[in-house]
Amino acid sequence: MEIWQKLLQASITRPSEVTRRFGIDPRPLEAVAERYPMRINPYYLGLIRSVGDPIWRQAIPSEEELHDAVCPADPLDEENQSPVPNLVHRYPDRALFLVCSECAMYCRFCTRKRKVGGENMVIDQKSIDGGLDYIRSHPEIRDVILSGGDPLLLSDDRLEAILKGLRAIPTVEIIRIGSRVPVVLPQRITPALVRMLRRYHPLYLNTHFNHPDEVTETAAKACARLADVGIPLGNQSVLLRGVNDDPEVMKALMQKLLTIRVKPYYIYQADMVQGTNHFRTSVEEGLAVIQSLRGHTSGMAVPAYVIDAPGGGGKIPLLPEYLQHLGSDVVLKNYRGDLYHYDNSAAPPEEKRSVAANDHY
Repeated sequence: MEIWQKLLQASITRPSEVTRRFGIDPRPLEAVAERYPMRINPYYLGLIRSVGDPIWRQAIPSEEELHDAVCPADPLDEENQSPVPNLVHRYPDRALFLVCSECAMYCRFCTRKRKVGGENMVIDQKSIDGGLDYIRSHPEIRDVILSGGDPLLLSDDRLEAILKGLRAIPTVEIIRIGSRVPVVLPQRITPALVRMLRRYHPLYLNTHFNHPDEVTETAAKACARLADVGIPLGNQSVLLRGVNDDPEVMKALMQKLLTIRVKPYYIYQADMVQGTNHFRTSVEEGLAVIQSLRGHTSGMAVPAYVIDAPGGGGKIPLLPEYLQHLGSDVVLKNYRGDLYHYDNSAAPPEEKRSVAANDHY
């Protein structure tokens, strides 16, 4: 048994196993864990510094999860956009393929909180074959995102079988893996795993760091192993109250990510998921976070701030109002709030552009 498997096997799944270490009453949390599974492996548990800190909030059940009368269970309408079980086809050329029902740590803010880790999420060889058949019969799908649960909790052999199946479909150009494993169980990123993954390029991996304390030396080594075999790494953070809703915390996170070769990709406004309303911030707070990044740090450290639209509308970017006026005189506001003018009237009309100028496209 490998180290990562031993850590996973030693995971805590009952609130009492955590609360006794910190001297708090577990009884109010037991009902939460009955409804929404918990799992915290020893590595991630070791990152907690105190009760209620950013790591604690992401991993430990809260009574607030049962007192959410605002949010729906499936806000992104994934179930109605699943033509076959465990495959979401929302965008024309992309499909989200759910290949594992478990995670190395059950995040308390999970978009699929309604089913991940529970009996309602059944993924077996039949559903995997059904997903591959669907992708094979829809040649418009050129980009497949493997998700779950966490695909990297599959064995190397099972994961490779899925990757091999996808690579056998000529119309699939790009494969992406969405995984929080480099954050919550970086020991899973073994030399054997990365040797296998490198055979299936072009392969991308988007992970999910939410706080600077998650960027440990162990996580950095895991990301280095992936990057060293040519897998581009992106990060998708969720804006979470009490975790990273402080602009300075978010800036520190984005800057740390670049030092471990992980490109900030998205900051998500928290989805309206039942049981997670206590994590949500206002959109204004999210815009303030982006304003604190743009111009104050490298552009490489500034991700897109998006809302995954309720009802299955897809990701919609939000920006502070840098464009103040559009017309012959474009008025712009920079990161300091200073105004600048750009002469838009001097641009040549479309019909006057030379054919030669377009020969390069």
